[in-house]
Amino acid sequence: MQSRKTGSAHWSEASIWKAVGPLSGLLALSWIYLPILWLIVMSVSAEPLSGFPGPFTSRHYAELFVQSGWVAPLMHSFWLAFAVALVSMICATMIGRAVPRLRRGGLPITAVVLLPLMVPGVVIGTAMFLYLRVFLGFKLGLWSLFAGHFVWAFPFSLLAVLVVSFRFDTRLLDAAADLGSGPWERFWRIEVPLLKDGIIAGGLFAFLLSFNEIARSIYLKGKVETLPVYLWQQASSHSSTVPLIFPLNVIILLASAVLVGVAFWLLFHGARHQESQR
Repeated sequence: MQSRKTGSAHWSEASIWKAVGPLSGLLALSWIYLPILWLIVMSVSAEPLSGFPGPFTSRHYAELFVQSGWVAPLMHSFWLAFAVALVSMICATMIGRAVPRLRRGGLPITAVVLLPLMVPGVVIGTAMFLYLRVFLGFKLGLWSLFAGHFVWAFPFSLLAVLVVSFRFDTRLLDAAADLGSGPWERFWRIEVPLLKDGIIAGGLFAFLLSFNEIARSIYLKGKVETLPVYLWQQASSHSSTVPLIFPLNVIILLASAVLVGVAFWLLFHGARHQESQR
């Protein structure tokens, strides 16, 4: 009789824990995705600031292409993100291909490069503002935004390149060298094709991180206005253009989701492809 009670107690406790796991996961996912779903629904609502959906209309999307105040910040963010992505791809390729070949120094170098990920954005932004503007007396603008965004985006690009570079078989380079290939030919014809998935994924991550960056941009923008800063200023000012923020954010969300999907597909598709060839 006692064993039955003990078994029943263990069974009920296991059932509780089995229920708690999915429930906590569902609550976490709801907390993440419900605000995004609410944003999408309110972007097609007539009065989004009321907080209640409906009546539904596409008027705000039409008005978005009539208003032009967001175009200049969008262009600033786009070209800034493009420059950050390009430089991050180049630097991540140079460092990422070398780190796996270092026996002792690879881990310290990687740790130093990834350290800015652990520092809050407001701290980096404040430090760079005080150093560039107050200490050095430089005028802030696109170049200071680039510097701040690069500090934030580059470690992610490096991680993407490291994912594929640690899978790289360096014996291919030794074989090519034995056949008479020079360093540049080995790099361009062997390394780049095998590392390209990580390089492109790193560039996409850097582009998105720069395009959506606001914590550092507030301190380093000078007179240049990026799109995230513009949206933040419009939302905080309670101006008449606030309803346009909803459709504009939805468009950015969809474009970002596509880029993130492509980046992850490149990383994991490349891994499966290499495993299938072994």
